[in-house]
Amino acid sequence: MNEIGKLLSKIIAEDRVKTRLIDLVSYASDAGFYYLRPKAVVQPISINEVISLFSFSQQHQIPITFRTAGTSLSGQSISDGILVDLSQYWNLVRVESNGAQVRVHPGVTGSVVNSELKKFGKKIGPDPASINSAMMGGILSNNASGMCCGVSKNSYHTLKFIRFVLPNGKQYSTEQAVDYQRFEDECPEIFRGIQSLKMEIATNKEIFELIRHKYKTKNTVGYSVNAFIDYEHPLDILAHVLVGAEGTLGFIAEAVLNTVDDYPLKTTALLYFPNIFAACNAIVPLTISGAEAVELMDRASLRSVEDIKGVPAILKSLPDEAAVLLVEYQDHTQAQLDAKSAQFLSVVDQLELMFAPEFTNDPVEQAFLWKIRKGMFPSVGSVRASGTTVILEDIAVPVAELGNSILDLHGLFAKYHYDNAIIFGHAKDGNIHFVVTQAFDTAAEISRYNNFLKEVVVLVTEKYKGALKAEHGTGRNMAPFVATEWGEGIYEVMKSLKNLIDPHYLLNPGVIINEDQGAHIKNLKDLPQVEEEVDKCMECGFCEYKCPSRNITLTPRRRIVVRRELLKLKRNNENGSYKELLDEYQYDGLDTCAVDGLCATACPVDINTGSLVKRLRRENHSKFANGLALTVAKNFKPVTTVVKFGITVASGINNVFGANAMTNLTKGFKKVIPGVPLWSNQIKPTKSFSQYQHKLTAANAPSVVYYPTCISRTMGGTLEGQKNIIETFIEVSKKAGIDFRIPNNISGTCCGQIFSSKGFNDAFRFTVNDTISKLWEWSGNGKSPVVLDITSCTYTLQECRPSLTDENKKKFDALTIIDSVDYILDYVLPHAKILKKKDKIALHPVCSLQKMGLEGKFVKIANQLANEVMMPLHAGCCGMAGDRGFLFPELTASATLPEANEVKKEEYDGYYSSGKTCEIAMSEAVGKNYESIVYMLDECI
Repeated sequence: MNEIGKLLSKIIAEDRVKTRLIDLVSYASDAGFYYLRPKAVVQPISINEVISLFSFSQQHQIPITFRTAGTSLSGQSISDGILVDLSQYWNLVRVESNGAQVRVHPGVTGSVVNSELKKFGKKIGPDPASINSAMMGGILSNNASGMCCGVSKNSYHTLKFIRFVLPNGKQYSTEQAVDYQRFEDECPEIFRGIQSLKMEIATNKEIFELIRHKYKTKNTVGYSVNAFIDYEHPLDILAHVLVGAEGTLGFIAEAVLNTVDDYPLKTTALLYFPNIFAACNAIVPLTISGAEAVELMDRASLRSVEDIKGVPAILKSLPDEAAVLLVEYQDHTQAQLDAKSAQFLSVVDQLELMFAPEFTNDPVEQAFLWKIRKGMFPSVGSVRASGTTVILEDIAVPVAELGNSILDLHGLFAKYHYDNAIIFGHAKDGNIHFVVTQAFDTAAEISRYNNFLKEVVVLVTEKYKGALKAEHGTGRNMAPFVATEWGEGIYEVMKSLKNLIDPHYLLNPGVIINEDQGAHIKNLKDLPQVEEEVDKCMECGFCEYKCPSRNITLTPRRRIVVRRELLKLKRNNENGSYKELLDEYQYDGLDTCAVDGLCATACPVDINTGSLVKRLRRENHSKFANGLALTVAKNFKPVTTVVKFGITVASGINNVFGANAMTNLTKGFKKVIPGVPLWSNQIKPTKSFSQYQHKLTAANAPSVVYYPTCISRTMGGTLEGQKNIIETFIEVSKKAGIDFRIPNNISGTCCGQIFSSKGFNDAFRFTVNDTISKLWEWSGNGKSPVVLDITSCTYTLQECRPSLTDENKKKFDALTIIDSVDYILDYVLPHAKILKKKDKIALHPVCSLQKMGLEGKFVKIANQLANEVMMPLHAGCCGMAGDRGFLFPELTASATLPEANEVKKEEYDGYYSSGKTCEIAMSEAVGKNYESIVYMLDECI
């Protein structure tokens, strides 16, 4: 631990003070294109600890920056001082007043808040595209808005109460009446200073009118000086200036927001126009007709997504000047929605449409149309040249000038050779985003960007009297131009406010107020070419909320940031730091990655960091290790026999010496030999498979082949006296009258997941080729579907094609491999009689279900078999990753904690999943017996 870390550990618990090289490197990047390496990363858990950090910062004159998700795009959440990570311990969300308000802490994501509000038909006003990843601290501090938010529903206008801490260590809440007088008594200089600034604005008609005018449209440049006009008391003014202050004036500890309606019914369409002007001319009529969303896309942006599967074929045939509006109407009832549709029909003749409009009410089709719109940003990122970064900027201009401003931007793109640039945005608000790709590895490239940006500034502020930042915050990129947009008078007000509250400029310095006119081209992020999996990463952080190791070691983004830093250290011959970082990466980057691949489901450019980790693990294996794995694969039957015998012996030890004997024994061994797996009492031996053989052949030709996985065959036992998974599967199949059989020679087969996750490619290839050959034989050359009883094994086989021989690829293509979830819903339930229902159950959808798109089927099964089904908001990968949870139980404990805490709030009649090892992890975490949903089916039919 460095010296700053040692000092910080006197006020923050040592395990929440991070000063290892890997911590500092991995937190040095956010979603923007700037890079600052912190001196320490700390994770406070209380307001008192935050107050202590402010005191520490003042005492040692070290800057401090607060960060939640790090999805900000303009460098607001990085620091070369102390970085305060709030993403882990500040996650309270509480719905109040029957959904009219919601109380939040900074470390909860916007999507989780909306999930809590959904049952009340409400949501928060801000709806940024990053809402699944963005946390409330950033949503408030950047005054986020979004696609349907406009001006009236942003963070500023929906704020009801706020609790905050100032750099002087004083905390106040606008919810507490006594705090208004206390603020005046304890901070008289700040109190009077705010009064004076308010008077200055009120008595200067030009400034007053400019502020009033500019906030009629979206604007997040500088501080929210409209608070000086909208509110009277200095505490209310300061509270609202904090919204959009990007963490430069204080710490937002808690906020209560007024919610808005979450309309259940929607109708959506893509409207095609011959040119930008025709599309822009349609904005006002569509807005007047009641459209909730009007999203503009230029031809270049459409070209970037036209090859996505399912996109309307018409996109490819559009002329170069064409543009599209994504239009959506929303309301509570069908009658109200029909009325809005009628209003659209009343204005449609005013629109210069290329084709007749086709609206859809289908939620799946609507989601796909929004996917097209939201795919604009990542589509550019995925095709950019390696070593370049993606810059997403947003401006706002008067709606009447939108078409002209877009044509002017197109001219600048051509002038500065941004050939892949695209434009899209929130047309109702005159708010457009433009995306360019840019390298910063040469002086010429930096100069190109600098000259381009300066022309954009002139275009927006002088020609169109618009806002340089409509919703993404000022950050470092626009800080040098705040005075350009607002004029010196209002900029002096902003500077005075900063000087009043943070006179030493220690709180997120360089952001918003920055006298360095070249700040926007300093501390630029270097994105060197590293490796195929890494190079596409934009470091946006969208993946992080999905990662099971996010609260214990690294996230996918941070794993990639470290990979890039390793290359830079090697390139610069910094051998000592390189070795130090590489050593730390073994545990943080490789050992504790669950390789579950859920990160890819949230990644805008489809990066599966698990694939990267598998490759790195593979490269780390010695020739001996690879040979040993292949030997195991070729002799899998005797290996599983030994494993099964070992499980039986271990269970016997527990029976003789007590229920926790094996757990305590392996814990002891693990202290001496870390590679020893930890025993779980959820592991039970399975009875000998052969005793079932005579029951398994139906009289008629089989319609389904049941392939019990090797996990089920070796440790598929469950509670004492209960049928194991294989017996239960047989029973439900018989009850439904389904012809099925279990092959005779399955003992030596496996899906290969155990080898794939560890990076033993030769062993994996041998295993899946052997298994696919046998499945071909067992299924009658593909005539019968093959069903597996563990979802992760199903997924492994379904995705194994790249590892097959040409002959086996042909067999694979003719096979139908289905999961137990498919089998239950599509085969068993249509032919079974439901005799009883469970009252209330909890589900855990394993990550493979999510990747296979089977969550919906899983829930449908549960809804047929139970009166009330609880799907946890925090359901995610359990971190078990086959056997990883046995080797690194701390990973599983961390990964399951949020979901377990949620589930433990109530008692349920059953706890169900679809994968044995995941069920082990959740049983350990919740203290209840999780089992396959096949067991519930057996009880109910």
